[in-house]
Amino acid sequence: MSPSERRFVISLGCPDRTGIVARIATFIAEHGGWIVEAGYHTDINTGWFFTRQEVLANSLPFGIDELRRRFATVADELGSRTDWRVADTGERRRVVILVSKEGHCLHDLLGRIGSGELDVDLRAVIGNHPDLGPITEAHGIPFHHVPFPKAPEAKVAAFQEVRKLVDDHDPNAIVLARFMQVLPPELCGAWAGRALNIHHSFLPSFAGARPYHQAYERGVKLIGATCHYVTAELDAGPIVEQDVIRVDHTDDVADMVRKGRDAEKLVLARGLRAHLEDRVLVHGRRTVVF
Repeated sequence: MSPSERRFVISLGCPDRTGIVARIATFIAEHGGWIVEAGYHTDINTGWFFTRQEVLANSLPFGIDELRRRFATVADELGSRTDWRVADTGERRRVVILVSKEGHCLHDLLGRIGSGELDVDLRAVIGNHPDLGPITEAHGIPFHHVPFPKAPEAKVAAFQEVRKLVDDHDPNAIVLARFMQVLPPELCGAWAGRALNIHHSFLPSFAGARPYHQAYERGVKLIGATCHYVTAELDAGPIVEQDVIRVDHTDDVADMVRKGRDAEKLVLARGLRAHLEDRVLVHGRRTVVF
């Protein structure tokens, strides 16, 4: 990334009041910062304000650490409940992917990363089955097979091994690309705001297992996919991205699965990109995606 492309991204959520935009803009202007992208939103129902600002890094006379230190003063002025972060697009984001047997989402992400479309540092792929090891290693990415026995105590040990493998890389995103295992509450807490799941349904409809079969039984005309953050409540985390595909009475379950996989791949890629670009601000069970 050239110096002219590198940006500092300021994301913030706080109770709304008059003067927030002016205060942030004044702070940036005082230091010669050049804003090249800005988004704003106020949730009238909750009284919460959200913003995301991109500033050319080379327009400021200091680096990311000093920007964070100085902006902390502005955030303090906006109230103790202010949730903010400052990111550097010059830092490649670290990603770990968790998989099972189904490979369509992994294949898609490997292709996007390999082509440079998704510029991330994919540190590892971890599978509870060995099936996707060869394609992962063909892309030069380490693959770790962690079996998940049915015995509850053995599954606890398996999750502990997965956690160690993931945490060793301190990833910015942990992607559950059809991992097909329910994360225990302690992992949901440890990876809160970083673990992204792709669910093969247009949530909140048809949560849980076999959603295409559920959709077929209901005779739906639209099927979809949902990328959401993982929480301890199954398939109920804040939604990042969704999309749908039309189906009709001639489609059987196999047709729905085939079409749905296209939606899953696209939705997961979009959701991951939005997360890694710091475009997602979470407030309670909802998100604002700039």
